[in-house]
Amino acid sequence: MSEALPQAGDVLYVGGAASVQFAGSRALTFRVIRVDPRITYDGWLWIDGYVLDPSGDATERRVIFVKRDGLRKMR
Repeated sequence: MSEALPQAGDVLYVGGAASVQFAGSRALTFRVIRVDPRITYDGWLWIDGYVLDPSGDATERRVIFVKRDGLRKMR
């Protein structure tokens, strides 16, 4: 992902490049609600949003801690 922060409504692929907790079969498709503005480790973000199922329906609301450079924008 570029230097720009994810925006509300962005749909992201969150896999192992974003955090080891999302590697392999634990990868997520995630719709962003907001990015927490608090300062954290350089290059890392807290993102609030919804986990999406294969048809694009929200199944769970989560807050995740991920590396910005590991996120891939899907749409």
